[in-house]
Amino acid sequence: MNIATGYFATRLPVLLLLLASPTAPLTTARRTTQLRIFLLDARTLEANKRRVLANDPELTPAVAKLERDANKALNAGPFSVTTKSVTPPSGDKHDYMSQAPYFWPDPNKPNGLPYIRRDGERNPEIEKINNHRVKDQMEDAVETLALAYYFKGDERYAEKATELLRVFFLTPDSRMNPNLQFGQGIPGITAGRGIGLIETRGLTRVVDSIGLLVGSKAWTNSDQRGMEEWFAKFLQWMLESKNGRDESAAKNNHGTYYDVQVVSFAQFLGKRDLARKVLLEARTKRIALQVEPDGRQPLELARTRAWGYSVGNLDGLMLLARLGENVDVDLWNFKTVDGRSVERALDFLVPFALGQKWTYQQLGEWPPQQLFPLIRRAAGHYKDAQLQIALEKLPALDVSDRGNLL
Repeated sequence: MNIATGYFATRLPVLLLLLASPTAPLTTARRTTQLRIFLLDARTLEANKRRVLANDPELTPAVAKLERDANKALNAGPFSVTTKSVTPPSGDKHDYMSQAPYFWPDPNKPNGLPYIRRDGERNPEIEKINNHRVKDQMEDAVETLALAYYFKGDERYAEKATELLRVFFLTPDSRMNPNLQFGQGIPGITAGRGIGLIETRGLTRVVDSIGLLVGSKAWTNSDQRGMEEWFAKFLQWMLESKNGRDESAAKNNHGTYYDVQVVSFAQFLGKRDLARKVLLEARTKRIALQVEPDGRQPLELARTRAWGYSVGNLDGLMLLARLGENVDVDLWNFKTVDGRSVERALDFLVPFALGQKWTYQQLGEWPPQQLFPLIRRAAGHYKDAQLQIALEKLPALDVSDRGNLL
């Protein structure tokens, strides 16, 4: 799903139902093939794998499409942040670097500096720095390969996924340093901002992909230790750096996705107490603050791509709710005294997805279908009649859609 809606042309997977509580990191416990995934649902994947092994015809098209995608991914990469043509202010090409997408040269200044903000209008100049793009490509390829390995058991897929992960995170010559000090810099203003952390939300998919690779011949204890060490350093940087603290304090979608990352990485590292703390605080720090009693999300509606940002932030809140299931924190059903909740935010958006005219700003395309995966996801948690009616109105997933396996 690559809909032109700003940052929230999201590729995060469709998520469903429940996951057993996570265990300690694999390097501190006996290594097993039990799934340690956090956003994806272990029970659903395990049930669907049994169906795939039994040649269930309902899943055959989706498996075939996944295999085709994985075969293409066998030729992907390798990907590294060191391939950019510019050098960060640190002088170290291993540092991730990107440019703020909504900032443009000031036409009233001879050199265009400092850049000025044009919300929702992406400056194509940002493509001159490739780190965001290669990171996204790595995440897509690794996730596809890991899923294909899990469902088909073909070691080629695990070998390639392992290769891509080693190059991006572990190999000394090509690895990314575990920080985002230079994310979303603005020419003439700053070399990097906390806001840049929105770009690493896809690393939560990497964490789940690692869980799918465990048990393969390719994925070693050394790989597991290396990835745990990398994410431990990155999580520490998120919690202690100025950029990380700034993003934590953000009141809009940036704060939501900061929490998604912290909780996902904490669960990967076996830091259950940290995960619970962030999730419990999200009840007031995110849901109560961001959602009005009628379901509006004012900080997202104020954007020039109000639909995309409203759906995108709700997606993030639902991801937090999914992660909460792993540590017994129920955000799906949390509700303030005056009715602010994840469910109310969804209720506000559903009529627009089903045909009601959107009356807020939305530069470019207005894609109502962006809400469809969230409606399907929520249907497993909310049983009210209006949501079920909405669910019945949605077009069926294509039989080859990967969501059928997840």
